[in-house]
Amino acid sequence: MDNLNYGIIGNCRSAALISDTGSLDWCCLPQFDSTSVFAKLLDEQNGGSFEIQAKYNYEIHQEYHKNTAILVTRYSDGENTFEVHDFMPRYYKLNGKYNARPEIVRYIKHISGTPRFKVLYNPRLAYAQGQTTNHVKANFIVSLTNKQKFDTLFLYTSFNKNRVLDGDEIVLKEDGYFLICYNEKILKPSTEKMSLELERTKIYWLDWVDRTPTYKQFNDEIMRSAITLKMLTYDKTGAVLAAATTSLPETIGEVRNWDYRFCWIRDASMVIKVVSELGHKNSAKRYLQFIIDLMPEKDEKLQIMYGINKQKTLTEKTLEHLDGYKGSKPVRIGNAAYKQKQNDIYGILMDVIYEQLVKFSNDIENGEELWSITKGIVWIVNKHWREPDKGIWEFRGEDRHFTFSKVLCWVALDRAIKVARIFGKHRKIEKWTALEQEIKEDIHENAWNSNVNAFVQSYGSDHLDASVLLMESYGFIHARDPKFVSTVRAIEEDLSNDGLLYRYKNKDDFGLPSSSFTICTFWFINSLFKIGEEEKALAHFERLLSYSNHLGLFSEDIDFKTKRLLGNFPQAYSHLALIECAINFSRKKSEEKILESIS
Repeated sequence: MDNLNYGIIGNCRSAALISDTGSLDWCCLPQFDSTSVFAKLLDEQNGGSFEIQAKYNYEIHQEYHKNTAILVTRYSDGENTFEVHDFMPRYYKLNGKYNARPEIVRYIKHISGTPRFKVLYNPRLAYAQGQTTNHVKANFIVSLTNKQKFDTLFLYTSFNKNRVLDGDEIVLKEDGYFLICYNEKILKPSTEKMSLELERTKIYWLDWVDRTPTYKQFNDEIMRSAITLKMLTYDKTGAVLAAATTSLPETIGEVRNWDYRFCWIRDASMVIKVVSELGHKNSAKRYLQFIIDLMPEKDEKLQIMYGINKQKTLTEKTLEHLDGYKGSKPVRIGNAAYKQKQNDIYGILMDVIYEQLVKFSNDIENGEELWSITKGIVWIVNKHWREPDKGIWEFRGEDRHFTFSKVLCWVALDRAIKVARIFGKHRKIEKWTALEQEIKEDIHENAWNSNVNAFVQSYGSDHLDASVLLMESYGFIHARDPKFVSTVRAIEEDLSNDGLLYRYKNKDDFGLPSSSFTICTFWFINSLFKIGEEEKALAHFERLLSYSNHLGLFSEDIDFKTKRLLGNFPQAYSHLALIECAINFSRKKSEEKILESIS
């Protein structure tokens, strides 16, 4: 497989990736950041997988059941046809809570004839660090590892367990199932029960999408991205993951490989802002509570990222025994960036708080806590905004005065002032407005480079950076301001490569960047749209959509030449930016139709 032709299934507790040939190649149980039970994605020989192998003459087609997270892989030779419906159960229980067990159902649906297939069931528990052995019991196959004493995996199936484990051919005459469980079942599963699980899960997702607005243009792309973002949320705490994977490289064979199964305050806040736009206020409220729970008592020790269960220490390690995706070592678990200082997170967080107060002003239960957080953030920004930091791209070298970080410090004050107005705290406004103006003037004076006619990456630099395109969307500068227009033009000239954008082109800790960062291209498209080049923006957008995989999913990066997807997958950043762009185009289309009807 030369591209990330995978579908994601999930239930807001964990997720799994299944290839376009029906091979389950990545899954961590019982939750997103647990050790893997299948990791062929990171080591083709030793990682472990669960493969459905039909004969060579079977054509395979894969798609999602519309408006759900249920992945359907269809195998057919014309006369003999069957489908695999892959999903992780998620639905409402009678007590109003969710059923979201750490399980994967592979429901085998008989369509026609007598199709034949084999199964390669090869779990490799605990990141395949030790030996995994499989044992056939009366009701299930149990897998054990010698690496972690109590780590087990259970497989229930309607098919003969010995034939499954031996990889013998299975002749399908009626529906059947495979159920992968982290825990042993109390009640014995059956095909009928798995069919019911499928229907309940289908109804859950259809209902979730039904509560999402529909759009005149790109509605399918918006819904697929929204469902993907939902799958990357962790219900237990409200955390939002950057991606479902670890160590998928930004460039094949290089070392920019990171673990993204954590909650970055920045990424998650941007996701929640978009999810709120789509009307899903419960996700927004849970995330706000996640942040409130993390805030120390009126202190300043907010990290840039946390574990999904609010862990503060995310020690980075390498798994030397795994070859890495397409041989790209190292494979990392944990992420040392959690120690970094990034001043932009306060502005990102204040923006989300303000958005929630505006959208759900009559339904905010924690207003007093939010006001305390707002005051605390202003205090922190006032104390630290003049200091350099690591920036949005997490440079591991020396700190700099990054323009994006300074702009987001301004955002923190701008939103704090707006929050003060909402709460009627007028005494703070005058004092905070003076600080807001001071930061704004500092940015205009030090981030603007008249030699390149653009706002640059950091103070005193000649380098351009795609992150400064967000100045406009955060309200720092008007889209038609000559300074912003010329910045967009300069970035297009310097960072665009065949319509795809570099984050930056200057050398970082690992050399020169060599792939496109997908969200930056979406930012660029949005900026073109805002400065009035709407047709050009739309052409770029449609071209970028064509670079998604067969299911409309995006990873973090795209190779400039081959257009293959690179980096961790699926990437929340990429899909939230896709939604933002698509909504802009859709609204424009709606406005045009209204004007046509009036005229």
